[in-house]
Amino acid sequence: MKKRLPVLFVGHGSPMNAIENNEYSRAWSALGDKLEKPSAILSVSAHWFTRGTKLNDSPTPNMIYDMYGFPEELYQLKYPAPGSPELAYKAKALIGDFVTIDNNWGIDHGTWSVLNRVFPKADVPIVQLSVNAALTPEEHYAIGQKLQPLRDEGVLIFGSGNIVHNLSRVDWRMNDGQPWAQDFDHYISNAIFAKDHESVLHYELAGQPAELSVPSVDHFAPLLYVLGASNSDDEISSLNDSCTLGSMCMASYLFTPKQTS
Repeated sequence: MKKRLPVLFVGHGSPMNAIENNEYSRAWSALGDKLEKPSAILSVSAHWFTRGTKLNDSPTPNMIYDMYGFPEELYQLKYPAPGSPELAYKAKALIGDFVTIDNNWGIDHGTWSVLNRVFPKADVPIVQLSVNAALTPEEHYAIGQKLQPLRDEGVLIFGSGNIVHNLSRVDWRMNDGQPWAQDFDHYISNAIFAKDHESVLHYELAGQPAELSVPSVDHFAPLLYVLGASNSDDEISSLNDSCTLGSMCMASYLFTPKQTS
């Protein structure tokens, strides 16, 4: 029987983290050094924001450069990880028949900009699951709950987004966050460590900081899948717990099965 794997949420931030040597990319590389290599990865990326819930099942998924105006070096980066039709159909069976298979997208920078650092050999198969724009927070969370059994089959469930993500309020002069961004970051962090998932699902209770931090659910929703796939006895750790550019939070959370003697 395979060892139960953790679940992971990463605040991915700028695509440049894929090629820059900075505090975020170094933390991702260090995380890869301590994580057990999974048999496959099921990734929920903010950048596949769709009508309907979709999975890709291609054995050779496309690498999507879904960003504009960056240095040519970033577009030359290759992360040729294979896909896994087997995992795609296991996930589809767990989630339900409302999921459709769609290979028109592929592996976008929400996935490869982080995994390029965590598993740089690109030798772990990846299946990407879309964020369905029509679902409620509770429905995103419920899909994560349905995916929990994959953890016992050697699959890393990985969510990539940002808890605070408001590009309309980016301030390129700031190395930290506006007060409202820090307030919402702390609200979510406190709820996660308290295992108070209801407060995360009802993040609007944080008031104006929530309105400014989550203008669209696309970057927040991957956290809900990860929380749904976590277990009550998981040990929680964080990395990159900081804000940047005024309106982006890089906080990431790892939910690790409790060690038993």
